[in-house]
Amino acid sequence: MAEASQRALPPPGILGSLGTLGTSGTPIDAGGIFLVLITIGVFLLPIFALFPPLPPSPSDAAAQTHAKLGLPRSKSKLKNLNPTVKESTDGRGKIQSIWIYPIKSCRGIEVSKARVLPQGLQFDRLFTFAQLKSTFPASSTQSTQGIDEKEDEHAWHFITQRQFPRLATVAVDLWVPDEGKKASSLDWTDRKDLSDVFLIMRFPWREAGFMGSLAWLAAKLRGGLSAQPEKEILIPVAVPSQEEMSSRGYSYDQVTIWKDTIEAIDMSAELPRELQLYLGVSNKLGLFRVDPNRLREVMRCAPRKDVAGYQPVTGFQDAYPLHMINLTSVKDFESKVGLDKDLPELDVRRFRANVIVDGVDAYDEETWKAVAFKSSSSDLKADFDVSCRTVRCKMPNVDQDTGYRHPIEPDRSLRLYREVDEGAKHMGCLGMQLTPLFERANESLDLESWVEVGMEVEVSKRGEHLYIKQ
Repeated sequence: MAEASQRALPPPGILGSLGTLGTSGTPIDAGGIFLVLITIGVFLLPIFALFPPLPPSPSDAAAQTHAKLGLPRSKSKLKNLNPTVKESTDGRGKIQSIWIYPIKSCRGIEVSKARVLPQGLQFDRLFTFAQLKSTFPASSTQSTQGIDEKEDEHAWHFITQRQFPRLATVAVDLWVPDEGKKASSLDWTDRKDLSDVFLIMRFPWREAGFMGSLAWLAAKLRGGLSAQPEKEILIPVAVPSQEEMSSRGYSYDQVTIWKDTIEAIDMSAELPRELQLYLGVSNKLGLFRVDPNRLREVMRCAPRKDVAGYQPVTGFQDAYPLHMINLTSVKDFESKVGLDKDLPELDVRRFRANVIVDGVDAYDEETWKAVAFKSSSSDLKADFDVSCRTVRCKMPNVDQDTGYRHPIEPDRSLRLYREVDEGAKHMGCLGMQLTPLFERANESLDLESWVEVGMEVEVSKRGEHLYIKQ
């Protein structure tokens, strides 16, 4: 009797518990243990997916109070477009897609509607990366303090995908307050106060060791098997006050864009060392925010002040406030490009336009001198001077998804088939540069208009273009 009672007691420990599962008291074999472990794993998998074993990222925190701008890739206005070239149209084009690029040369944000300011679309090219160029060796972590005495000994120069194609893979998200999570993610266009707007910059990065493994697992659980771990950096969008500049380690410094040198806000203190390593920048890497009171004046082909009613200006755009491209022109040009396995099609995003139009004949936009975009369902209207052609460099060679730079195309074909401007010898042209025009520009300092997807194209003036070099 005592022997029977003793036999009925369960062995200690969880393995002992597994060993006596079942009514007969027969131990479960290895297959049974494996089945139990698989069951536990399946149960825990969704828990890890919803609550990864990592601290919340800036994006996780932002989603609690803010809404992310823009259209998700699945709702892009560039999806499912007819890939064939239109041989004829009704001549009544429309805006097919609108893009802003908050950080120059980084991934863009597609939106349905945007405010037009004298310097371009709101939030477009507010920031640029730059590298410190010196007449003497300078380490990537060396402070610029103490070398400012001789201005010619160091200088910040902007960088783009032309030198560092991996910039194409640096994603930028703009976050705006969402009152009770009721507002649409597009309601940002009605805001002028930027004090609570910020951006999150993301780039692929995996730490070494255990934390890197956890980040890898969390990325897979959240985004699927193709997802990769990322590092996130939060950047305020509003122009900082003097107190904020002091507390955050910001300062004013000169940065050169092409042949222009301007004073801008140096926010390099926000950049982690990992970003410089990821991009492959050997010099000191900087981040600059344009000062709205120190914009670059646009001359050359832009309308003069007495014509526009104000002095045309721009921020960190290459040369003019906005860039427009015609989908039909891109498709026609694509038929001339030497496509291959590394360039199976010519994605219009390679040309990084703000406004993408469709429904007009190929290259018809090169005859436009003035254009208006008008809404058929509202009183919204935006007028532009079509200032000149866009002279292309090798940047369209970069795949905007992968950062891979094709060694030849479409640069070769642009120079071969699109040398169409007497002012740009041996250069290819595709797209047009726009300067905003505003009613009552002489009477008001608060200049703005709007563009939105679906607006009709109304050409009010045609003529010839001659590119003027900087």
